[in-house]
Amino acid sequence: MHNPESLIRKGLPKGHLKDRLVRFSLGAVTYLIVVIAALLFFKIIKDGAPVLLTTKAPYVDLGFLLDKNETLHVFDDAQGQRHQLAASKYSAYVKDHASETIYNEQTFSYSGGGIIGPIAGTVLLTVGSMVLALFFGVSAAIYLSEYAKQSPFIHAVRLAILNLAGIPSIVFGLFGFSVFVLAVPVITSTPSERSLLTLPLFIGNAVLSFQGWNSSLLAGCATLACMILPVIITASEESLRAVPQGFRDAALAMGATRWQTIRTCVLPFSIPGILTSSLLAITRVAGETAPIMFTAAVAAKDDLPWQSLANPFDLLSSQVQALPYHIYTLAARIPASEYTQRAQYGSVFVFLILVASLSFGSMLLRAKLRSKLKW
Repeated sequence: MHNPESLIRKGLPKGHLKDRLVRFSLGAVTYLIVVIAALLFFKIIKDGAPVLLTTKAPYVDLGFLLDKNETLHVFDDAQGQRHQLAASKYSAYVKDHASETIYNEQTFSYSGGGIIGPIAGTVLLTVGSMVLALFFGVSAAIYLSEYAKQSPFIHAVRLAILNLAGIPSIVFGLFGFSVFVLAVPVITSTPSERSLLTLPLFIGNAVLSFQGWNSSLLAGCATLACMILPVIITASEESLRAVPQGFRDAALAMGATRWQTIRTCVLPFSIPGILTSSLLAITRVAGETAPIMFTAAVAAKDDLPWQSLANPFDLLSSQVQALPYHIYTLAARIPASEYTQRAQYGSVFVFLILVASLSFGSMLLRAKLRSKLKW
């Protein structure tokens, strides 16, 4: 009869070698991913940082951040000096030097001025979509976790939510265009000619017209919110389930209603987990191009979203610029040149900082809330 200890020792060298090979393979894959990410960030920082950062105080090119986007004019003057001027400055230069001849003039669309318009539009789209997604997503998660009884129908609903997470963003863009832009009902006294259906409300001349919100900030926010709802719902439901059942039982035993129990004993302890899901949602929403291309984004706009508005509510019905769409326009619709690449990498660098700032702010808020909650 063989000694079990000798059999174990006999098998150690071979098993140990396999273990080391597996460990090396997994480690190599992990560090390869890290290297690829590091090279990507290095490329963005190397080409984008010089566009934004300067060697003189305040060490930031405020014009690139705060000026409106314009066409870039590149030309030589009579002395052979090369100039790079945005459209507004170019007009002033031509007026001041009317007697001088301009040579080798070239124009590059969307490559001059700054990117304050795309930055503002990106922030508005991100914040608006997150507000909508968190409201509807957390509400659905509360129902599925706290109220709904386990049944084949509820399981089918959960499966449908998980399947929604795998739908390409371009499909959400087409959905948003066909529903929010063209078909969602609005209350108006002057329905559009393309209205699909009008229903009288018997209140003056008001009717319910199925004509959509047109291409607007509201349509873009609603489309992006639909796209991230599966992530919000799934993560929020798991966060709610992670709260100990004893909290619910104790509150109910003291006479609290179901909603009072959820509001005071369950939601406060699940907020850190919900904020974790919002981190993933923010990065996805801020970087999407296809959905906003169909529903909200415009390549060029003279004013900022909140300028030239009769009332604040007009902001929701106005189109906006967005950094992802601005970068796409520079990369895909404008002939490549050193001037368009400068604007492109500068925009990517600012976009990276913007997304990192939003994510870092959510992480700080989550950590602060988590430090106050203990069980």
